[in-house]
Amino acid sequence: MMEVADRLHSVQEYYFSKKLKEVHALQAAGKPIINLGIGSPDLPPPSQVVKALTDSLTHPTAHKYQSYQGLPELRQAIADFYKAHYYTHINPDAEVLPLMGSKEGIMHISLAFLNQGDGVLIPNPGYPTYAAVTKLVQANPITYNLDSSNNWLPNIAELEQQDLSNVKLMWISYPHMPTGAKATRADLEQLVAFAKKHNILLVNDNPYSFILNETPLSILSVKGAKEVCLELNSLSKTFNMAGWRVGMVLGSSQHIQAILKVKSNMDSGMFYGLQKGAIAALKCTKLWYSSLNSIYEKRRQLVWQLATKLNCTFSKEASGLFVWAKAPEGVTSEAFIDTLLIEKSVFITPGIIFGTQGEGYVRFSLCASDEDIEEAIARV
Repeated sequence: MMEVADRLHSVQEYYFSKKLKEVHALQAAGKPIINLGIGSPDLPPPSQVVKALTDSLTHPTAHKYQSYQGLPELRQAIADFYKAHYYTHINPDAEVLPLMGSKEGIMHISLAFLNQGDGVLIPNPGYPTYAAVTKLVQANPITYNLDSSNNWLPNIAELEQQDLSNVKLMWISYPHMPTGAKATRADLEQLVAFAKKHNILLVNDNPYSFILNETPLSILSVKGAKEVCLELNSLSKTFNMAGWRVGMVLGSSQHIQAILKVKSNMDSGMFYGLQKGAIAALKCTKLWYSSLNSIYEKRRQLVWQLATKLNCTFSKEASGLFVWAKAPEGVTSEAFIDTLLIEKSVFITPGIIFGTQGEGYVRFSLCASDEDIEEAIARV
């Protein structure tokens, strides 16, 4: 067999890719598994989104290669969305690049800005892909610890004590995944000031800001942020379009052009129909958000009941698509979720997969029906 590239030895198969094989095997054996592990929305997109997609299929250019930068109407819709909801001005011609999901953007940004050995500040706990991609591009992941005592926010005083001379990029994600912690405008202003002081490219991964959160914020709304910041966003959670793979990266024209150099060499443009559907989604009224959140609020109340029955503790101030909870003392997060899976046929996520600071925590997804969550409560 051909020897694989050295870079593959630095990463492992994504946790859910492996664990879901085990879950599916249990299901195939007849186990009635309730999946509260992954954040894949089970609700449909807005009806006008699906209609926009289907109506687009007979357009004369629908099946041709599309622009690497996306339809002008899509970039304009993204700019209008940011103005309406984040009170942030975005130039649709220069400061936004549609992506095939924001996860793609993590790789594109890393390839565009990181050289071998560059330092990258990565949250612990945080989205595992930040570290994996950093290793794949042969940069140096440097974790910074988050904890509940500081509301899962970076401790800038501690960061300042480190040698930051080789750090080129820093990942943040607020509202935070997996904890659901929210950053205030003052928090974001401090982070932008820190990035400017140390000439670090600060990237906010922001796909959860409309789920159970009344105050969505963009880091680009901070004065001067575009000089040192990028923001990733996605339609996956906000509009139940995870499988559509539609995201975006926003920032200064210079940063966007650098990312475009990478992206234009890796794909041939997003399918026309997906772009038309995305435009329809971005034009949804506030009724969409309120109706979606009313469903998630009811589910969250039920998950709180489930977590309480499992002797877990949690914050009711968090937002997003998950409930992050402290497992009972004396048990590891993986042992806790495996016992629940085998004995009660309920799957939740161990906090340790998000970093060492996630040990002792578990994460419940709200992407399951009321009936499934009620059944999980009954089982425990």
